[in-house]
Amino acid sequence: MTRSKKSQSAPPSQRQLRIGELIRHKLAEMLTRGEIHDDVIASHVITVPEVRLSPDLKLATAFVVTLGDADIKEVLAALERNKRYIRAELAQAVNLKFAPDIRFRRDETFEEASRIDALLASAKVRQDVEKG
Repeated sequence: MTRSKKSQSAPPSQRQLRIGELIRHKLAEMLTRGEIHDDVIASHVITVPEVRLSPDLKLATAFVVTLGDADIKEVLAALERNKRYIRAELAQAVNLKFAPDIRFRRDETFEEASRIDALLASAKVRQDVEKG
């Protein structure tokens, strides 16, 4: 097994989880308090369910979702426009030697869970469960 394959499949370290959670809390606080001055961001309710960090802690991926999944592309673009300010604020809040570069992605876990629920509730699956 090569080193790169091992790092891809390895679970996140405690440090990655802890720093990801600190970043998530700070980002959510910034969004709640309206610290990011952007009309698109201000007009939406944005939730940050998860932040994942790369093993070297240099890249943070923030997964975001809007209320009702409204205008998610515009919200992601607005967050990208304000990335420099967000990164500077995160650097002060999370005491690291280097502030991680941050990227924003749409969180699709709720959709995936709904899809699985719908599959489990389908007649064909119920029929198979009743036979077994």
